[in-house]
Amino acid sequence: MLKLPELGLLIFLLRDKPNKDYLLAKLYAIEVTELDAEISGSLRFSNSRTDRRLGEKIAATRFLDEDGVPVFVSLYLDQQGELYELDCWKVDDTPLRRIPAF
Repeated sequence: MLKLPELGLLIFLLRDKPNKDYLLAKLYAIEVTELDAEISGSLRFSNSRTDRRLGEKIAATRFLDEDGVPVFVSLYLDQQGELYELDCWKVDDTPLRRIPAF
């Protein structure tokens, strides 16, 4: 299940996308797996399909972590247009402290 800061970030990223209503409706029940939870804050969205692969990047943003280090964020769909991955990358590779309110 998504945490509140992750949900806020995803709503922000999807706010102006053409298929936003469809994707936003999925956020409240979608299961996620944290990727390298101790460091990145990146998530993979669960789906029953076994043949999924990375598709297009549909949104990106950046913010400063609590320590002032930039964090780059990208949201990807799979090849079928379903949510696939939220990628967070802190430029100094230190653990992400928190996602700010969006």
